[in-house]
Amino acid sequence: MRLLLDECIDRRLARDFAGYDIKTVSEMGWAGTKNGQLLALVEASFDIFITVDRNLAFQQNLPQFDIAVIVLQAHSNRLADLKPLVPRVIVALPIAQKGTATTIAL
Repeated sequence: MRLLLDECIDRRLARDFAGYDIKTVSEMGWAGTKNGQLLALVEASFDIFITVDRNLAFQQNLPQFDIAVIVLQAHSNRLADLKPLVPRVIVALPIAQKGTATTIAL
């Protein structure tokens, strides 16, 4: 399963996903790309896009993309606030549905 972390998520969070093929938007050279174009790029190479952008599901027509989106909802996008969500994300990965957004919150 290939995962992509959005650029607004600390790249160090990737370390908590041992056993997964995980990259960041910056590593892919896609930093600054608008969401619609980014999702089109993501679906060609990844299975799941992980973001903190709560508006993504409302601003984009997710069913048109062959990718699942996981939205992390914490007090902030700081690493310390996002790390506690990782176990829940790992549980959600195998059941995340393409074309939808799944919110993982504290």
